[in-house]
Amino acid sequence: MERVKTGVLIVLVVLSLMQSYLLAYSMPGLGATLSTPQDYVNTALMGAEEKVENLIFPEDLVLHMGEGKHTLLYPAMNFYDRIYERIRGREFKGFQRSSIRAVDWKEVRDRDQGVELRFGRGVPVELLSKVIKLEGDLLFLSDVIDRIWIFNKRESNEVRTFFFSADSSTVYESVRADLTAQDIETYVGFGEFQTLYTPLEDELYIPQGPLQSVEAVVGYKSYSAEQMQGNLFFDPAVTRAISNRSGSQIYTDGKRGLQVDQNGKWISYTDPVARQELEDNIGDNVYASIAFINQHGGWDGMHRFIYPGPMDSSQTQIIRYQQYYGNYPIVPKEPFLYGDMRLRLQQGAVSEYERSLLTLQSKAETKAVKWLPGGEMLEKALASYIRRGETTALYPALIAVHLEDNRIRFQPAWVVRLTDGSQEMLLPALAGSEKPMPGEPGGGPIVNPDKKDNGASAETFEEVGANGAALPKSVSTGGSKAAVTVGDGGEEPLLD
Repeated sequence: MERVKTGVLIVLVVLSLMQSYLLAYSMPGLGATLSTPQDYVNTALMGAEEKVENLIFPEDLVLHMGEGKHTLLYPAMNFYDRIYERIRGREFKGFQRSSIRAVDWKEVRDRDQGVELRFGRGVPVELLSKVIKLEGDLLFLSDVIDRIWIFNKRESNEVRTFFFSADSSTVYESVRADLTAQDIETYVGFGEFQTLYTPLEDELYIPQGPLQSVEAVVGYKSYSAEQMQGNLFFDPAVTRAISNRSGSQIYTDGKRGLQVDQNGKWISYTDPVARQELEDNIGDNVYASIAFINQHGGWDGMHRFIYPGPMDSSQTQIIRYQQYYGNYPIVPKEPFLYGDMRLRLQQGAVSEYERSLLTLQSKAETKAVKWLPGGEMLEKALASYIRRGETTALYPALIAVHLEDNRIRFQPAWVVRLTDGSQEMLLPALAGSEKPMPGEPGGGPIVNPDKKDNGASAETFEEVGANGAALPKSVSTGGSKAAVTVGDGGEEPLLD
């Protein structure tokens, strides 16, 4: 009997080992499931991934050169990048809170040399600290900053740094910022040969002369709705397709929905989430939105984070990322939808997701120099604008116009942003590619009508490098296009 028991036990142990081997190594053909057309679509990365550090940057830089002289630099411009990278390498500590009325900012603007970083509607300090080295108390870290102003007091040669709260009543001074008067002089020197701007009372700036831009026609490719459907984890086996009267295609699995508009060029995704009473955190939602886009579609080109403003009554936040082409943001011409991505989130969960399915070609098919009007022509257009009282910003942008044969035309224009965050075109670029002369519509003022432009004026200055070495530079202002000569002898346009 003992021998029989031993034999049975040995057989059972051998069978157990065989089953364990089969389960662990899944022998070919054992329990295989046949592949059918109803399987999930493979997830494809349609665009590059992005990090929060690359999505937060100033809308523009204002260089205050003293004696009432000012100029503006825009993202991706050569001098903009140099100044911003240097400021990102500095440390800002020892923040002291005070009223915005403690300083006469109009006097500082016109008298003292400085640089002003303007973030549009603002950036939460929690996110700003990821790109600029900040060290402050909880009150400061929980605020939203829309401007950083660094200036050198003329009478004392003292550098002061202020962070402006988006509430328009509070400023924080960093009393331990490692910036020197020489740093400010270097920053201001970059604006020496730029177009001068005239400040208005509500912190808007008007260029005294025309601003050079480029009109481009760019081809694009379009990802299919099926690719995005699979990317958003729809199961084709349970998904129904519905066409509505407007021509939109709608996919739904009973809970989530994907609406495809503009003949497959724009999608709106919805995934209802349960409402929560907990307070939302803007930082968590921004990180969640970036991760969601990285996983579901990716990024096409440069984008800037747009602060949504205070929480609305629905307890959800709308996060928006505006797309750039070259130096300027893209504003679509209705009814064409293009130029930004929008997400609605609550507690890090995405309930709505809107974006274009278009990706631009790396090179434009055609380019043409255009001039944005400045001076009196722009000032009159702004003064007569029907919604002037709601205008919070004025900036150059590119109007996206859809063309046939899978192309988009980017037309330069002056655009205003209103208090509700919407954007409207104020004034298009001038016709033709010739720069308007002083006294002509859109041109600058006539400074001296007896003096003729010889078309070949130039100045030189030095920039101190990070290692203390002097880097010679020369700036040519002759003709209709300014250029900077860099250390290797090559030329770079002032407007990239």
